[in-house]
Amino acid sequence: MPPEGLAEVNNHVHTTYSFSPYTPEEAVERAVAAGLAAVGIMDHDSVAGAAEMHRAGRQLGIATTAGVELRVSAAGTALAGRMINNPDSPGVMYVMLHGIPARRIDEVAAFLKPIQASRARRTARMTDGLNRLLPDLGLPALDFERDVRAISRADAGGTITERHLLFALSSRILAAAGRGPGLPAWLRDRLGLQLPARLAGLLAEPANPYLAFDLLGALKGSFLGRIFIQPDAAECVPVSDAVAFGTSVGAIPCYGYLGDVAESPTGDKKAERFEDAWLDELARELPRLGFRAVAYMPPRNTLEQLQRVRRLAASHGLMEISGVDINSPRQSFNCPEVLRPEFVHLVDATWALIAHEKLQAAGDRYGLFHPGNPLADRPLAGRIAAYASIGRRIDPRNPGRVEGLVP
Repeated sequence: MPPEGLAEVNNHVHTTYSFSPYTPEEAVERAVAAGLAAVGIMDHDSVAGAAEMHRAGRQLGIATTAGVELRVSAAGTALAGRMINNPDSPGVMYVMLHGIPARRIDEVAAFLKPIQASRARRTARMTDGLNRLLPDLGLPALDFERDVRAISRADAGGTITERHLLFALSSRILAAAGRGPGLPAWLRDRLGLQLPARLAGLLAEPANPYLAFDLLGALKGSFLGRIFIQPDAAECVPVSDAVAFGTSVGAIPCYGYLGDVAESPTGDKKAERFEDAWLDELARELPRLGFRAVAYMPPRNTLEQLQRVRRLAASHGLMEISGVDINSPRQSFNCPEVLRPEFVHLVDATWALIAHEKLQAAGDRYGLFHPGNPLADRPLAGRIAAYASIGRRIDPRNPGRVEGLVP
């Protein structure tokens, strides 16, 4: 690829360290097979897979970047109590810490450890709640340690999520209902689920290779609320704490735009309204809270939604970062939308993100938003352009070698 050439990128790939069918190494292999020029790990509440992804990227010659996605509390802010970008919890928002320098990964892991522990305790309690429902469904009880924790990477620094619990439930349901048209009928008659026609068709297909994941999506979108327990303050730290910590370790605190949802690609989000009605107010608040960027996923939203996000990001000095959250084998690693004229700037943003992350091996001040950055006097667009050029020149097989590339 020529230094200034264009190729697809994806900065938001989940792995088995939160929930995904792919290990970090497998995610890199899939990214290479899809023709991506860069791929980023973005697990929930875990950075344990970052070293493996970076190692695989060096071996296969693809640029990599590391981040973490977590939920934080908006209590005490102008966003308190609102339905922000989290379908399950008013007043709780998803944020990302993008571009974590490799030398700060251990600090991030220590910050996340009590969050992981609190989430595991809550998932165990939800397992107990689910078990109270299972006898009436004719299903055997789940054992949290054997059936839920065991299919996670918790013992290696990963986190245990609701998806692990629902995946275990999916296995129970498939054993009872079997494959084919009887499965959506079982979900309708036993659980009372009203499934979108497309999802019902997928679940009725006997040869569906992704059946367990499609069933998980159906359960997350239409059943989880019956057993869901709201996270506590130990699991969802104050947004100010998370943003300040991310900044302190050289990451880029980033708000994840969701927008009003129609039907989601994996069936795990029902049609619902989120930030769009008060997006102008939200955009004003994000810089006050310390956010430096906003992330969005072009395949998920309409062009009109994303053009509005772009205008607001520019007017409030927020970087734009993109990626598609891969957590199901049905999803494609490709995101051709980023090569459209409206979104091609997201490719430059990825290369700037990579430079931001790798250049900090030479010192904290080379972080894109560090007040001591040599380019701090330039407008954000100018800094991103300069860093994108540097990012493209970093050797993906030796990304730690940045001598002669620092601005």
